[in-house]
Amino acid sequence: MPEAAPHTSVVLSDVVNTFGQDLLRRYGERVHKLAINAGFTCPNRDGSKGRGGCTFCNNVSFSPNARQEPDIAAQLQSGRKVLARRTGAKKFLAYFQAYTNTYANVDDLDRLYRQALSEPDVLGLSVGTRPDCVPPAVLDLLKSYQDEGYEIWLELGLQSAFDHTLEKVNRGHGFGEYRAALRAAHARELCVCTHLIVGLPGERPQDSLQSLFRVLELGVEGLKIHPLHVVKATRLANQWRSGEYQPLKMTDYVETVAGMVAHTPEDVVYHRLTGTAESRILLAPHWCSQKWRVLNAITHHLETLELRQGSLASRLSRAANAE
Repeated sequence: MPEAAPHTSVVLSDVVNTFGQDLLRRYGERVHKLAINAGFTCPNRDGSKGRGGCTFCNNVSFSPNARQEPDIAAQLQSGRKVLARRTGAKKFLAYFQAYTNTYANVDDLDRLYRQALSEPDVLGLSVGTRPDCVPPAVLDLLKSYQDEGYEIWLELGLQSAFDHTLEKVNRGHGFGEYRAALRAAHARELCVCTHLIVGLPGERPQDSLQSLFRVLELGVEGLKIHPLHVVKATRLANQWRSGEYQPLKMTDYVETVAGMVAHTPEDVVYHRLTGTAESRILLAPHWCSQKWRVLNAITHHLETLELRQGSLASRLSRAANAE
């Protein structure tokens, strides 16, 4: 497969069940996420489980002594202006994205979440967190918003279904915590979007596919796939400089993700198929700064092989396993 795919004759949503198209079908208009940094930290940074975070996580901006009260309304307004120029969207989901967005007292969480939900054009929340940071009280809080009619997504950062990989990148949790969090969320009828990273140290493309299979076997409503970025001020950057870690080539990433998509049942919604890092901190691979080039290549690869989401989906049970 060539490094740069030509312009494809189909768009991504023709071959993948994308979150944007799913929202458009359900709401009859464009709905976009607005990213929020609510000033959270992480138990893998503050000493509760570890310090420094995951080996791939940039902590340049992290300062436990300089956390300020976030102006959520101002962040939403800034995001609105950008999307108004780009897409004209008028309805939004507030995406609590930075760090671990359930890692606080439930009353503080309610106050922060309510600030976003009080905006008349915000239809709901998407809350990014770790599988080991979703106690029952937090899940009950999210369920209460859903009962009020809001769209609620719990985004769980799993990254890999292999405990040895999670230990290698200093993740601070294992697959068991993910399984428990997923089941607890589903017991409350909450939708879950699981994050997976392709290209983690020591993993091969077939390992990413096996992680996908383990997630699908438990049942999940959404998926988000990222390539592993090497960014400044991380332990991974030091490993890359010393030759201990070699980033994926774009062709390998495209082929791996296309295979994952083809094995995913059609009803699962893909929130993301790639991710970018800021150019000021990105060290490698350089193609990670080219979002549309990667998405077009994935679309082209699926089209070339006459595949689409679900084409190779196995008949695994979508229910949680009985372990």
